[in-house]
Amino acid sequence: MIIGVPKEIKNNENRVALTPAGVKELKKEGHQVYVQATAGEGSGFADAEYVSVGAELLPTIEDVYAKAEMIIKVKEPIEAEYKLIKEDQLVFTYFHFASHEPLTRAMIDSKSVCLAYETVEKADRSLPLLVPMSEVAGRMSIQQGAKYLEKPLKGRGILLGGVPGVRPAKVMILGGGVVGTEAAKMAAGLGADVTILDLSLPRLRYLDDVMPANVKTLMSSEYNIREMIKDHDLIIGAVLIPGAKAPKLITRDMLKDMREGTVLVDVAVDQGGCFETTKPTTHQDPVYIIDDVVHYSVANMPGAVPYTSTLALTNATLPYAIQLANKGWEKACKENNELKLGLNVIKGEVVYKAVSDAFDLPYTPLDKFI
Repeated sequence: MIIGVPKEIKNNENRVALTPAGVKELKKEGHQVYVQATAGEGSGFADAEYVSVGAELLPTIEDVYAKAEMIIKVKEPIEAEYKLIKEDQLVFTYFHFASHEPLTRAMIDSKSVCLAYETVEKADRSLPLLVPMSEVAGRMSIQQGAKYLEKPLKGRGILLGGVPGVRPAKVMILGGGVVGTEAAKMAAGLGADVTILDLSLPRLRYLDDVMPANVKTLMSSEYNIREMIKDHDLIIGAVLIPGAKAPKLITRDMLKDMREGTVLVDVAVDQGGCFETTKPTTHQDPVYIIDDVVHYSVANMPGAVPYTSTLALTNATLPYAIQLANKGWEKACKENNELKLGLNVIKGEVVYKAVSDAFDLPYTPLDKFI
C-alpha cells in the first residue's frame, strides 16, 4: 500500500503520525511510505532519519495526499485539507466528528473512508488509541491549571500544593476515566486536595482503593457539582462518551457561584466540551475569561509536548496501521472488530450512530460495507 504522512497544519500542532521507527516497520512489510518534508521536525525527527529508513520525502502536502492510498495523521483535517482528500482514500486519524459538523459534511462529500482513532474500541470498552493522548492530556491539565492559577495570569493566586501552615488548592475532577485518573495522580503528587466525581460506583470504589489519601471520590450529580464549585480552585473536565458530544456538566449560570480566578480546564473540548462556556482555543491563545473565571480549552493539548506525545501515540497506532496496510481497510476491519468500530464515514455515508445523531444525518449500518 502507498502510505502518506502529511505535516500537521493545525495551530501549534507539532506531532507527527509516524516516527522513523514506524516507517521502518511498514517498509519491512513491503509498503511505500511518503512523508512530507519537515513533518517530523516539531517532534524531534529530522528528514534524514526518515530517508535513512526508506521513506520518500515529498515537498508539499498536496503531493502527499495525491500519492497516498492511506493517509495517516494526528489531528482531524482542517478546511485547507478538505479538497485534498480523494474518493476511496483511507484517512486514519483523530476526527471527533460529533463536535464538528463542517468537517463531517466535508468528509461525506469527499467519499473517502474515515477511520477514527477515538472510536477504535476493544471488547472491554477501552479505547486503545485514545488512551495515550488521554494520559498526556490528563497530566497536562494539572500543569496548565496550576500555571493559570497564578495571579499574573488572572488566576486566584494560589499554589496548587500550598506550603506548611497554608491549605493547598482544591481540585475538582469531573470524570474518573483515563484523563481524570491521570489528572488526579498529578494533582495529588503536587499536594493538592483532590476530589474525583463519576457516575460509576465500581469506578469510584477502584479509585478510592488506589489513590493516595489526598484524593477523595464523590458520586457525580448536579447538586454535588453545584456545591463543589463554590470553593474549588481548579476544575478539570474529563468526561468522555465515545464518539458522541460531551454532556454539559457545568452550565453558564454556575460561573456566578465560583470565586474570581477559578480555573476551568476542559479536556473534553474535542468532543464539544463538558462546560457550557467552552470554546476551542489554541496554544497560541489558550485562555479566555467569562465572569472572572479563567477557561483553558486547547483542542490539542498534547501537541505542546510533541516528542512524548508522538512516541506515545505511535506506540498505540502502528500495529493497527500495519493491519490496514497489509490487508486493506475492508479485510482488516472484517477480521478485527476493534478497527471496525473505528469506521465513522465510508464513501459518503455515516456509519457511526453517535455521529449521525449529532447532526441528524442519515445512518447506514456497517453491514452494508463489512
